[in-house]
Amino acid sequence: MTPLRIVHLYPHEMNIYGDTGNVVVLRRRLEWRDLPVEIVPVGIGDALPSDVDLILGGGGQDATQGEIGEDFQRRGPDLRAAADDGVVMLAICGAYQLLGHEFLTHQGTRIAGVGVLDVVTNGSDTRLIGNHAVDSAWGRLVGYENHSGLTTLGAAATPLARTVPGRGNDGRDSTEGCVQGNVFGTYLHGPVLAKSPRFADELLRRALERRGDSGELAPLDDALALQAADVAARRPR
Repeated sequence: MTPLRIVHLYPHEMNIYGDTGNVVVLRRRLEWRDLPVEIVPVGIGDALPSDVDLILGGGGQDATQGEIGEDFQRRGPDLRAAADDGVVMLAICGAYQLLGHEFLTHQGTRIAGVGVLDVVTNGSDTRLIGNHAVDSAWGRLVGYENHSGLTTLGAAATPLARTVPGRGNDGRDSTEGCVQGNVFGTYLHGPVLAKSPRFADELLRRALERRGDSGELAPLDDALALQAADVAARRPR
């Protein structure tokens, strides 16, 4: 079986609040099932592999997003083509924002996105911060949000999950993250996949099915991950 190829975008620049852990989780969940996997780190100036099954991107400070903005723009055609071809993507916080149309910082600086997701983000003086647990179609998602960028979903994007006012995409419309085809965006750090095993397996299932392999995944003992999720969900915001 050909290894499942996972691209990790900007592992050094966009790795706040443990987002690299999402790469580790997916790799280990494949290895525990004796399924081969290849991790390809892609930094500034590196070529994006043409044959990729899954793309992960994490969050970073606003200044960091500005630093990688030009490089991210250069990848725009490749990322849009990958999304159109059904490549599975998970984008956290800053990467989520950059996959949208644009991010307008609180200082008025426009950081262009690449238009993979039908979302726009505006910086604000409001910060949404704290532990967060939401229910999605792929089970409970547990993570940690810390962002002042407020994201609005367009008609082509649907919410990943629903939340309560004061949290999520913009603190107002009760949405958290988004889904558009096989592309997922969320503000949940933590890393989110460490405490959301069903969601992790959904990403793997989609990636395997897209390339013609069986999406049937052998069950794993997720008791420890679910216990960690319970503890994190009970922590004060």
